[in-house]
Amino acid sequence: MCRVVDVRQAVLARNDGLAAGLRRELDGRGITAVNLLSSPGSGKTALLELLLARAAGRGVPAAALTADLATENDARRLARSGAPVKQVLTGGLCHLEAAQMRGHLEGWPPEGTRVLFVENVGNLVCPAAYDLGETLRVVLMSVTEGEDKPVKYPTAFGLANLVVLSKADLGEAAGFDGDAFAESVERVNPGVEVLHTSARTGQGVDALLDRVLAVCEGARPHRPPLAGRHLSEHRHEHGHEHSHGHPRDHEHPHAHPGGESALPGAGLPAR
Repeated sequence: MCRVVDVRQAVLARNDGLAAGLRRELDGRGITAVNLLSSPGSGKTALLELLLARAAGRGVPAAALTADLATENDARRLARSGAPVKQVLTGGLCHLEAAQMRGHLEGWPPEGTRVLFVENVGNLVCPAAYDLGETLRVVLMSVTEGEDKPVKYPTAFGLANLVVLSKADLGEAAGFDGDAFAESVERVNPGVEVLHTSARTGQGVDALLDRVLAVCEGARPHRPPLAGRHLSEHRHEHGHEHSHGHPRDHEHPHAHPGGESALPGAGLPAR
């Protein structure tokens, strides 16, 4: 049963303040942070492993911070690329926050790192409202997830600077309707670029790395229409008493699957 959580605005406001400071710090260190969001099973880790390897092949120093509720499986996979990798275990928390980011970035990644990929917890609801100090927010979905995913999760897709369709090589076998997907994306985030990728064939991986490196060089990412609105104008009267294993009494300013609220992240940089 929903109840109004009085602290929800303060929670996001505090996160946004920390994220803004972290963004300045990363910029001062010459690091571009890329926040990767997706559902579980989208192929995000496989794609990131390939991105890290391609970055190394181009002589671009890149690192990865990967978050999961449990296990260090993804960190072990990503480390095969040779890039510096750090695992964050959230202990049940369904998203990363700016305070966690700051703590894990003390003295890391190594000096000279140019790109920091942040593999967020597999979830298209909880992470969407939290700015992590990133410069580029990339939302992924696979062809097996359904063409209407963007309109089902309008906050996640609506705040993306770039949308990536993964497992594109399986599109025909999955009966994926590319035109319907493109229409869904356009409805929630007009003008955003959609890249088709496949970690298995390598399709689109270099193009994705090109987009990231362009931002490193100062290119302005796509500005999502939602990012231009103030968060307080869009916060619905949502708040849930959670029972999905959070390790502390953590109040979320958003709803979970079955009742997602459209909450743009006010703390995201103007793009």
